[in-house]
Amino acid sequence: MQTLGRSDRVDLPGLGLENIHAKIDTGAYTCSLHCSTTEVINGKLKFVLLDEEHPEFTGRTYSFKKFEQREIKNSFGEAELRYVIKTKIKIFDHLIRAEFSLSNRGNLKFPVLLGRKILRNRFLIDVTKKDLSFLEKVNR
Repeated sequence: MQTLGRSDRVDLPGLGLENIHAKIDTGAYTCSLHCSTTEVINGKLKFVLLDEEHPEFTGRTYSFKKFEQREIKNSFGEAELRYVIKTKIKIFDHLIRAEFSLSNRGNLKFPVLLGRKILRNRFLIDVTKKDLSFLEKVNR
């Protein structure tokens, strides 16, 4: 089993994002992705990731035919109705299909949050370290 630190940089190939900052959060169950706008048009979920102040912001509108809307507890324990998509995430050499809830994380440091559901039985967490998969990637 590979080790992750308290944060890392990950790739979301289905969304065209590479080396995006992610917080490893063993207190969260699901993964979350910062999304500035969301709307459903003709049965398709359309959204823009990140916001204009973020260095990786592209302004690109993403569209998903398959999505859910689910109640998810935020960090304060309050239930929020969020859209949930499935896409692939690459950590080390693992390409994992994962669920991400879309939420406004603009006031938070990390645009991606990785919860227990994706971490379980795949990674050990060492909070004294960070960027372990990213460092392995750039040092190849």
